[in-house]
Amino acid sequence: MNTMGILDNIITGVVRLVKYKQLSFLRDVDGEKTKEAVEAALEKYRMYMLTVPDEFLPRVTQTYSLVPPSQTNAFHSSTEDAAIKKVDFERERDEYMRKIVRAVNRLTKLQRELIVKRYMTFEEPRDCDVYNDMCISESKYYREREKAFYKIAFALGIEVYKEEAPV
Repeated sequence: MNTMGILDNIITGVVRLVKYKQLSFLRDVDGEKTKEAVEAALEKYRMYMLTVPDEFLPRVTQTYSLVPPSQTNAFHSSTEDAAIKKVDFERERDEYMRKIVRAVNRLTKLQRELIVKRYMTFEEPRDCDVYNDMCISESKYYREREKAFYKIAFALGIEVYKEEAPV
């Protein structure tokens, strides 16, 4: 075997090892619990949307990219405890919503469209309505949604790992 053949074998082996490590890493993630965590995070986003005045909501562009508003709605009052709590809530809400928007904007175009249509609007469409509207098959919809959930979970740091079996 010549030097190039040996080098090709080494590279192929390294690529296989890297792929194996990536797959074994994903095997440690509890898919069902991670899915529940992402759905809970997206539901919290939807609930927070109800508390934001319309002019401050992110606009959904035709490319299904969320564009956060450039204005702030901060009202600062040191005289009333209720006003302070409201400002704290608004700050927490706005930061949470920004984190979700950043995570969703990192998805592929198809995944972003899927997540925005299904989870980030005031309506609560069924899965079949979304994949029919997007003109994709049911199986492709669920495959892409699963990939999107993993990406969102890792971006937000809410992935759930399987419990180690006691030895």
